[in-house]
Amino acid sequence: MSEAGQNDKPLPYAGIRVVEFTHMVMGPTCGMVLADLGAEVIKVEPIEGDSTRHLLGSGAGFFPTFNRNKKSIALDLKKPEGLQAALRLIATADIVSENFKPGTMAKLGLDNASLKKLNPRLIYVSHKGFLPGPYEQRTALDEVVQMMGGLAYMTGRPGDPLRAGTSVNDIMGGMFGAIGAMAALRQRELSGEGSEVQAALFENNVFLVAQHMMQFASTGKAANPMPSRISAWAIYDVFTVKDGEQIFLAAVSDKQWAIFCEALGLTELLADPRLTTNNNRVQARDWMMPQLRSHLASRSAAELAAIFEANELPFAPITKPQELFDDRHLNESGGLAPIRLNNGTESKVPLLPLTIGGTRPGVRLQPPRAGEHTAALLQELGYSDDEVAALRDQGTVAGG
Repeated sequence: MSEAGQNDKPLPYAGIRVVEFTHMVMGPTCGMVLADLGAEVIKVEPIEGDSTRHLLGSGAGFFPTFNRNKKSIALDLKKPEGLQAALRLIATADIVSENFKPGTMAKLGLDNASLKKLNPRLIYVSHKGFLPGPYEQRTALDEVVQMMGGLAYMTGRPGDPLRAGTSVNDIMGGMFGAIGAMAALRQRELSGEGSEVQAALFENNVFLVAQHMMQFASTGKAANPMPSRISAWAIYDVFTVKDGEQIFLAAVSDKQWAIFCEALGLTELLADPRLTTNNNRVQARDWMMPQLRSHLASRSAAELAAIFEANELPFAPITKPQELFDDRHLNESGGLAPIRLNNGTESKVPLLPLTIGGTRPGVRLQPPRAGEHTAALLQELGYSDDEVAALRDQGTVAGG
């Protein structure tokens, strides 16, 4: 898709320049959201490149997932000439984004207080473990805040806290950083001044479990972990069916219960006065669910999926992440786009889960190679070819 987008309309943040000092997931997610929506996002990397590029295992997909639509400049910020180049770049920016440990940017003179003196219109986005308060100096990771913020307790079985199966706080924390940046841009239109935005893992996690906090506030009863919870819905479960396959099936209203029974030949249960309402059925789960499981055990998952889809009932196959590359809906709807991996091979990556004017914001720039745009950006800032070459020879810049 072109940067102009559908009908040659500019993307929402075209013309906004973001300079990011980020790594891992949280900060890069913020930049990716802004980049997908049209901003020019410039990633400042160390001379050797962002360490995220070289992670193994569960981190192997971080860089290509969260760094599309960005440019890269590689600078040694510990050298005066490298820091000066960064400051000249920041002077052209609308937004600076960072997610380093508290105090790191201040040591470099790249914190909000320092940069605000140079440009009062600058918007500064910090992604941290905790918002200012008693915990702000602690080192936080997604798993740390899931444990202390109630999410691991809710996800695991009783007595067995378990982190969620993806970097939910890092990703959502970065999203809230982007939302804050968007709000600050609008505020700048009104006031003429930039502002500091802070987003944090712990507070994001607490926001995620707020529904469980408020359940306790409303009922006086603590929420049980999800595996042992009393569901609000009677039919809302995973069923093991023919050949050991599994499928999630649901019927969340009295109307859906009637359709469910009629479609599956459960006329006796539909007529049972003990199962008239959803709440009745929730209370009857101890004896009702074994009957349903036995009745459905001989059906294949594909057969049940077809029945549920035809009757507009909720259902879901139990899908592994790698199987989503072949998902019909994602492929035919344009939800996946070609992306370059760290080793240069190509895969597909999920796009932002939204459309603007009927179009998914796409991939305009592949995840950059370390320092891929160094020379071009320095020349734009007024550095001559000889000056760029000298900086490269000194080891102050790399790439491009």
